[in-house]
Amino acid sequence: MTTPASMLAMNRTSPALLLMIGVSMQTAEAGMIDKEGMAPWEICGLCHGLDGNSHMPRFPKLAAQKATYIEAQFNAFRQGARTNDGGQMQAITEEVKPEDIAAIAQHFTQQAAPEPVERPMHENQQDADLLQLGKALYTSGRAGLPACTTCHNAERPDTPWLDAQHEDYLNKQLDDFREGSRHSGSQNVMQDIADSLTRQEQKAVTHYLSRSALRAQENLQD
Repeated sequence: MTTPASMLAMNRTSPALLLMIGVSMQTAEAGMIDKEGMAPWEICGLCHGLDGNSHMPRFPKLAAQKATYIEAQFNAFRQGARTNDGGQMQAITEEVKPEDIAAIAQHFTQQAAPEPVERPMHENQQDADLLQLGKALYTSGRAGLPACTTCHNAERPDTPWLDAQHEDYLNKQLDDFREGSRHSGSQNVMQDIADSLTRQEQKAVTHYLSRSALRAQENLQD
């Protein structure tokens, strides 16, 4: 049986080794983990990192994420309302006591915000153009497409921070919204937005967000 110490040690291992370990972990049942003596957030830390900075894009960074959003997604997985991860999260969330969910959210929201992907000192023109388009869409939108900041801002506790998130993870979520395997409530706002984005626009937005630290600026303006 896997122990807490060994699993948390894995999360401090090199990303290449973590990738290999992660592939084998995906088929593991939640009940195979010996959780005796673990704080509730340490269960989440096995994949998302104890400080909320996961090494693998499959697992989103939770560091400094909004507590209300973390709780909402935790409950969505637990209740089977969100299933776009292949069922892994539902199995894990069922291992957590409902009264511990708020403590888990508080642990991660109190962590330092994640660092974005470092930009090269000398960006090529293609990369610069992609970042410029992504920033424009995120902050201003375009005709028929609202700015991401319309909802993803400090005033909305129900929407996540997107900056410094794994680029591949952001792309998968937009793909899942577009394909209908993830839902965003009765109004399906994100489905409409994902449908409206061209592939190039989606690539630009996720590229920009993964390379930007924005929430500190938003919080200062709040």
